[in-house]
Amino acid sequence: MMKATLLLRRKVIYKDGRILEMVVWKLPTANQERPHALKYRFYYGLADGTCQVRYDNEQGKGDHRHYDQQEEPYSFTDIETLIEDFLNDVSRYRGGKI
Repeated sequence: MMKATLLLRRKVIYKDGRILEMVVWKLPTANQERPHALKYRFYYGLADGTCQVRYDNEQGKGDHRHYDQQEEPYSFTDIETLIEDFLNDVSRYRGGKI
């Protein structure tokens, strides 16, 4: 059985204590929930786990994003756009600064 391959892992801890973390895995095969064959979780928030921005595709939910308490579907196109969209949301949250 083939295993998932780590494509990206990046973690930044800001001076204000907030954390930005991006993790992307390439899955051995695509499926109905993950037709792009990627598993990802992008997180921006407090060290105590309080989420301010998160993009993920956990089992049973598909591609979606969280902005504070709001959760909505996310239309995945490609990994570059995913990263750009996430960083744009984080920048908005941080008042234009990443």
